[in-house]
Amino acid sequence: MRVNGIDHVELYVGDARQAAFYFGSAVGFRLCGQGGPETGLADQRSLLLAQADIRMLLTSGLTAEHPASAYVQRHGDGIAVVALEVDDAAGAYAELVARGATGLTPPRTFTGADAEVVVAEVGGFGDVLHRLVERRGDRGRFLPGAIEPLPATDGDGLLAEIDHLAVCVPPGQLDDTVKHYAEVFGFAEIFEEHIEVAGQAMNSKVVQSPSERVTLVLLEPDTSARPGQIEDFLRWHAGAGVQHLGLRTDDIVTAVDALADRGVRFAGGTPAAYYDDLEARVGKVDAPLDRLRELSILVDSDHGGQLLQIFTESMHVRRTLFLELIERRGARTFGSGNIKALYEAKERELAAAGATPAVAAGTSGGMGA
Repeated sequence: MRVNGIDHVELYVGDARQAAFYFGSAVGFRLCGQGGPETGLADQRSLLLAQADIRMLLTSGLTAEHPASAYVQRHGDGIAVVALEVDDAAGAYAELVARGATGLTPPRTFTGADAEVVVAEVGGFGDVLHRLVERRGDRGRFLPGAIEPLPATDGDGLLAEIDHLAVCVPPGQLDDTVKHYAEVFGFAEIFEEHIEVAGQAMNSKVVQSPSERVTLVLLEPDTSARPGQIEDFLRWHAGAGVQHLGLRTDDIVTAVDALADRGVRFAGGTPAAYYDDLEARVGKVDAPLDRLRELSILVDSDHGGQLLQIFTESMHVRRTLFLELIERRGARTFGSGNIKALYEAKERELAAAGATPAVAAGTSGGMGA
């Protein structure tokens, strides 16, 4: 079995049209498909958004019994499906189940005049599942007969592809999750670290497919330290889930400028001293330091080069799922500066909001977009 990359992610949301408006008008995605009861998708409304190589399916349940309704009730809006592109969906499904994966949906074929798509589903982590997708023919046809194409709307193409997903798991589950992805999916552990910030601590391990096209950053709270943002996420989200979606861009300064102008709110407040000694820490940066300082863009380096990154504020009332924009300039891994910067950026957001777990979970306003 070969995992070629992330075919798409599917978010279960309370209102697909409202979520599509945000991702379209603010983040630059274009609406390119839709499905529902009229296309054979019973009791749901799904909207397909795309930007460069990123495809995002937004699904709302139309009845209380639909899985999307139950997911949103328990977790709030969030990524419920991480779809993996494979060469042979039926073969991959059989192989994964034989290795210990939980089989959820056996292979099913969707056929159109110029495309055929085979999909199957297995369990992943928490309530998040993996959809195995095999495509033949016109790759632009997302799901023939079920998701009908719409006339393309404008998109700016500032975001290129899904770089990684960051996943929070409950205490004691990190090693088992890594083992599951190694033994069942054939992923390799490429990085691990223990992070301590302001009396809080977490463990992180990164697993990656052999193709290097699917990367999961797994985060677990260290319960020997005081509770922090990972515990907050697990409580507000009611269990394991995707904390943030990392989206790669080729020009982070332009992308942040554009998204901020359209209403995306980024985690700011980076201390001025961070930029005063930035080049002493990471080397010469090929970007105006005053613009990086103005936009609160962070820079880190590893043995391969540099990366520039910034995190949005959560767009949800539960303050769970958020986005990361990342520009890679040779850097391939996740160094200590990356993870620590994420941790500190999120802490600043929560502190600025005056949020505590009890307050943030029960507030309908707040800082979310």
